[in-house]
Amino acid sequence: MSYAMSQALQEAVYQHLLADAGVSALVGGDVYDAVPAGTVPELYVSLGPETVLDRSDVTGDGAEHRFIVSVITQSAGFGAAKEVAAAVSDALQDADLALSRGTLVSMRFDRATARRTGRAGTIRQIDLRFHARVDDTPTL
Repeated sequence: MSYAMSQALQEAVYQHLLADAGVSALVGGDVYDAVPAGTVPELYVSLGPETVLDRSDVTGDGAEHRFIVSVITQSAGFGAAKEVAAAVSDALQDADLALSRGTLVSMRFDRATARRTGRAGTIRQIDLRFHARVDDTPTL
């Protein structure tokens, strides 16, 4: 197994979401790897946790990354969050991302969960789970 491509995948996903016209039209640059301290925007996208499984075979090292991208809003209702979640899903489904290490073999949407969080359920959060299959391609 190789966890070596995790940072490369995360950076590529982050940059791809920032550059995507559909996502940026809705949240601007409010896409975070780590949510900033202090006041946060009313609507933003945050990269979340991941689970990585070995997918190595006789041809080399590989891994399946199951990761979450969250859409979070303080707006009443889920409407705005669902619009952003759709844009994130569209941006990442079958995305062709260039990694600084390794090769992205496939990227697909798995599932989403919408829920109320925070005190008195005032925050709306949609967690979108994606699966990315990566192979390690060592530099010669």
